[in-house]
Amino acid sequence: MNEEVNFILDSAKEQMDNALAHLKKELMNIRAGKASPAMLHSVLVEYYGALTPLSQVSNINTPDGKTITVQPWEKKMLHEIERAIMVANLGFNPMNNGDTIIINIPALTEERRRELSKMAKAEAENDKIGVRSARKDANADIKKLENDGLSEDDAKDAEAQIQALTDKYIKHIDEILAVKEKEIMTV
Repeated sequence: MNEEVNFILDSAKEQMDNALAHLKKELMNIRAGKASPAMLHSVLVEYYGALTPLSQVSNINTPDGKTITVQPWEKKMLHEIERAIMVANLGFNPMNNGDTIIINIPALTEERRRELSKMAKAEAENDKIGVRSARKDANADIKKLENDGLSEDDAKDAEAQIQALTDKYIKHIDEILAVKEKEIMTV
């Protein structure tokens, strides 16, 4: 096959890799009952006039599976961090003890677990759409090459490779979703 076809295949693979990476990142934000520093990933703190990620102004730890502690590097940031966690609307109630902020992670109800599972499925479906979109773009590019002189056999081979790549990524997304759903539904 020629270089243009290889470029199209590489481009499609890169788009599908991006969809997979996006899914993994988004699923990290869906909590499964266990405390994790990633739960505070979206919190931005006002720091010297700029909105700064919480992880850049403090240490975030999980001493156990139900608690997150936030130790600011500057003690004067305690109230600002506490306010930012409340504003982020994550459903947490931070407690300030004068040195650190302690967040107790409430246990998930069955209803909330189902809701989180639906969110995970929706995110997986969005990323499947991204994979299919990459397939569609690649197939359109192959059709253009075919109109410009690429042999029909080479075009069919390229389309088959794109479909195989698509199937592989869709299957991988389903596997990642199954693991996350199991994690969410485990009490």
